[in-house]
Amino acid sequence: MIFVSLFCLYLCHQTLKQIYNMDNRLPLIQEADLKGKIVLVRVDHNVVKSGVIHDPYRIDATFGTLFYILSKGGKIILMTHVGRPKDKKTGKITIDAKTSVQPIVDYLENKLHIKIEVPDFYSHEDNGYLSIETNVNHSIRRLRNHDVDMIYLPNTRWFTGEEAKGEEQERFANQLAGLADIYVNDAFGSWQAHASTVGVTKYLPSYAGFLMQREIENLNRIFEAESPFVAVVAGSKFDTKIESLYALLKKADKLVLGGVIYNAYLCAKYGFKIKGVEVDDVKLAKEFVDYAKQYPGKIVEMPIICESDVFGERIEGKYRIHDIRKVAPGTEFNWVMDVDPRCYDEPEIIDVFHSAKTIFVNAVMGFVPHFNEGTIALDTIIDQNPQAVKLYGGGDTMQELKRLLPGLYIMALDSKDYYIFTGGGAVLKAIEQNSHLGIAPIKALIESRQKGNE
Repeated sequence: MIFVSLFCLYLCHQTLKQIYNMDNRLPLIQEADLKGKIVLVRVDHNVVKSGVIHDPYRIDATFGTLFYILSKGGKIILMTHVGRPKDKKTGKITIDAKTSVQPIVDYLENKLHIKIEVPDFYSHEDNGYLSIETNVNHSIRRLRNHDVDMIYLPNTRWFTGEEAKGEEQERFANQLAGLADIYVNDAFGSWQAHASTVGVTKYLPSYAGFLMQREIENLNRIFEAESPFVAVVAGSKFDTKIESLYALLKKADKLVLGGVIYNAYLCAKYGFKIKGVEVDDVKLAKEFVDYAKQYPGKIVEMPIICESDVFGERIEGKYRIHDIRKVAPGTEFNWVMDVDPRCYDEPEIIDVFHSAKTIFVNAVMGFVPHFNEGTIALDTIIDQNPQAVKLYGGGDTMQELKRLLPGLYIMALDSKDYYIFTGGGAVLKAIEQNSHLGIAPIKALIESRQKGNE
C-alpha cells in the first residue's frame, strides 16, 4: 500500500499545484524534459548504521521520483551521504563498509528487481576520494546501453570536496554535474550546503523531486498550524535545538521538552544538579527560561521523572521515580533517563494533548532502548486525539515510533492525519527561519532557476 501511494505521488496534480503556488519560483521535476537524459538524483538514503539498514522508509519515500524519471525516459544516477566518515578534528575520511552505499544498493536491487552499478574510485589514504575519475564513463555507457538500470555513486562524504568549502567544493560539484544532463534534489533531510545538495545546482538545470515537494507541502502545516498547536522537542544537547526552541516558543500554544534538553531546563529553573548535563547547556537553558517568562504557561512540564544510578541500563533497584513538585531546589540527581508515563495521567497534560488541533513531534522522551515508557506514553496520548494533524520529525523520532509501536507506525504512514518527515533536522532548520526557503538546498534550486540554469 505504501509502495503504491508513493508510485502515485506524481499523479496528485492538485497537491503539486498547491506546492507550486506556495512559491512559484521553485522548479519542479514535472516541468523537466527527461526523455533520453541522464538525471543526477540526490536522495537522503542515510539509513545505514554499521552496514545495516534499520528502516528503509527514507528509501521507499523516493520511489515516486525514481519511477517518474524512468517513465519519462530518463536514466538515473543516484547519490546520497551515509553517516559521518570524516573526523571533524583530524579531517581524516574513513572509507569502509560501515558507511558504504552497498546495503542500499542491495535493498533497491531486491525490492525493484533491477541491476545497479557502483563505480569504484581510487582511495587516497586518510583523504578519501579526491575526485570523480574517468572510469565512471564506462558505467554511464552501460547505463545508456541498458546493461545496468541505475548507477549509484559511492557515499558522497567519501569525496573530499563534498563537505569542503570554496574552490574544492566547486570543483567536486562541477565534476558531479559533468555526469548528467539534469539534476533533481529529492533529499529534504540533507539540508546542509554541500557540493551534492547546493553546489551542483550552479551547473545543471535543477528541479525538486516529488518527495521534496511533499515535505515542503507538509512544512506549511506547521507554518500555518491550526491552533491549539502543541510542539514536542527533545534532544541530547540544548545548543543543537536552541534556535528552533525559541521559534517554537513564539509560535506554538504549548511546548513540551524531553531528553537532556528537559534535564537542562530543570537544572536551570529549579537549581537541580543532574549527571550528564553540561554547564554550557545549563547556561543556555537559563537564558531560555528567562526568555520564556514572556510566554507564561506555554511550557508544559512533565512532573514525574525517572532517575537511574547507572547510565543507559535499566537495572532493578538502580532506578527510582521522583515528582519534581515535591523535590527541594538544589537537589542532586544521578542520570535522569526518562519521564514517567504517569505524567500523561495528569489532567492538565491530558487536556493539552486532547484539545490540540496540530501536534509536531521531534522527540524521544527517554534514553532508548532501555527507557521507553515516556516515549510510548507520549505517542499513545497523541494518537488518542482524532482531530489533530500529527506531524513527526525524522531520524530517531521515526525509528523509535516504528520500534516501540509498530502498529501505530504502519497506520501513520497511510493516514491523512499523520505525516512523517524524512528529515527532522531539516524541519527544525525551516522552523528557525519560519520558511522552507531557510533550507539551503531549496534556496539553491530557486536561485538556479533565477540564474537561468534551466
